Amino acid sequence: MTDPTALIQPDRGQDAIAIHLVTKDGFADFAKGLAEPLRASLAAQKFEGGAGQVAIVPDGTGWFAAAGVAKPEALGSWCLAKLAEELPEGHYRLSNGEAGAAMFGWALAQYRFTRYLSEPKPPAPRVLLTGQVGRIDPVLAEVAAETLVRDLVNTPAEDMGPEALEAECARLAKAHGGELQVTRGDTLEHDFPMVHAVGRAAARHHAPRMMHLTWGDPAHPVLAVVGKGVTFDSGGLDIKPSSGMRLMKKDMGGAAHAIALAGLIMEARLKVRLHLLVPAAENAISGPAFRPGDVLKSRKGLSVEIHNTDAEGRLLLGDALTRASEENPDLIVDFATLTGAARVALGPDYPAMMARIDATADAFLEAGKAHDDEPWRLPLPEAYREYLASDIADIANSHTNGFAGASVAGLFLDRFVGNKDDGTPLDWVHFDTFAWQPASKPGRPRGGRAYGLRASWHAIAKRYGA
Repeated sequence: MTDPTALIQPDRGQDAIAIHLVTKDGFADFAKGLAEPLRASLAAQKFEGGAGQVAIVPDGTGWFAAAGVAKPEALGSWCLAKLAEELPEGHYRLSNGEAGAAMFGWALAQYRFTRYLSEPKPPAPRVLLTGQVGRIDPVLAEVAAETLVRDLVNTPAEDMGPEALEAECARLAKAHGGELQVTRGDTLEHDFPMVHAVGRAAARHHAPRMMHLTWGDPAHPVLAVVGKGVTFDSGGLDIKPSSGMRLMKKDMGGAAHAIALAGLIMEARLKVRLHLLVPAAENAISGPAFRPGDVLKSRKGLSVEIHNTDAEGRLLLGDALTRASEENPDLIVDFATLTGAARVALGPDYPAMMARIDATADAFLEAGKAHDDEPWRLPLPEAYREYLASDIADIANSHTNGFAGASVAGLFLDRFVGNKDDGTPLDWVHFDTFAWQPASKPGRPRGGRAYGLRASWHAIAKRYGA
């Protein structure tokens, strides 16, 4: 995409085209202040101030833009996105107020994924001027994080295998002075046996691995961020139908969220000791593939009976959450494209969120609502733990009754999240996120998208004093 740092600039009185924000209720008053030719131009374009409407109006010496919004005094993140997609190249300023939160959508509306186009045609930049200079860098940091998630998820699996996720973690560590440890091969089989089992059927150049990036002062509270990195999910021997496999390049969307969140944390230099854990594997089919009915070892020591090889992401996360718990963290946050059940329940726009501690859940919900990235909390019901019972192992990796699939997957993960040194439960938040925009909307083209990232970032920033 166009360099996002160029899309929002301080307003120092430069020449710029005016944007007038108009509501449907206020349209009549707005039109009264215009000359008849200008009103005629608005009428010709059928502009009545409805939310999302855009009109370009010649005014004799140039032109101005009129944009319909619901509440000009409280613009949401996406209120100006359509403008940024449709207006000609140039510099713009709002004539009535400041963009505020809408700066985010203005910049992201100019995102394009062009890696595989022989003749990419990036959009001509539309630059928004603002007097809210102090908001520019924080907004652009979030734009860069969202852009990273989109780029990683949009990249096909052949170019976004475990080795590519490792390279992304290495880039992040180098950029911020972190330390990256990567576990592969025989050591992976010993230390993270479920990660190894899921990925052992993949081709050698897509071999499984565990990335563990550490950053920050060891004296600060430990924050663990974990992301599911299944770089392609065939379903394993319980193979998916072709319709279910088509988008499985996005099954590393949890890892993309975790990497992007880690970047925000380090760039802001939060006072935390960060542990980023990204278990990466391709769930492929070949002779060494793990099988239904197998019993796997886990890092925690629990034995896991495989009821379904297509419930593999939770196996990676189980080992990663165990490792995260060993640091006695103040907070663990994980992201995963984990269950279709969450999408059936909530659709794509609301990431399912589960948490052990109510106050922490409330903080994440509040942050999401305030920043147009609202999760929906689902329960972790004790009564459903029995759904994961196994006749021959400590736990099964999936259940067969079809009830509460997202919550039951969360209960599986909960078995691998430990307790504090004093025996109380660790503070843990789990996001079951879609990572995909199924139909284009202003600022949100079809393809990779972050859900739960901004909610998490703002809750964490508030908790640790950004």
